[in-house]
Amino acid sequence: MEKTDLSKILSVSGFSGLYRYLAQARNGAIAESLRDGHRTCFGLKSKITTLADIAIYTEEEEMKLAEVFGKLHEVLGDKDAPSPKDSPEALKELFAKAVPNYDADRFYVSHMKKVVEWYNELKNFASLDFVEEEAEAQEEAQAE
Repeated sequence: MEKTDLSKILSVSGFSGLYRYLAQARNGAIAESLRDGHRTCFGLKSKITTLADIAIYTEEEEMKLAEVFGKLHEVLGDKDAPSPKDSPEALKELFAKAVPNYDADRFYVSHMKKVVEWYNELKNFASLDFVEEEAEAQEEAQAE
């Protein structure tokens, strides 16, 4: 299975699930659902965020989502993360094991639900093996 490039995996406000960026369109971005491959054109007004741009708060600094997913994978092995519908205590317990220094004052259960939902979707429909940002930057520099 090929590595997942989190800079091309999108979360779109108002839409469930994750999307893989395919191309720029005149009126937005074309992406396909990781879950079912359905293609959608998201307009310019859509709030689109790449997973590479997301981090969680820890007591020291912010931790990139790729690193959080890696820590969750270390704790969970090949099992899925708890469902976002599981109890807040179950989610807090998981994050206490995986990222014990998460900032409880700024990283809420609602955030945990999103992270485990994304983790499970990547695990089941893409890969938890991520393209390294440095390698990506080198590829872009060589292409210029």
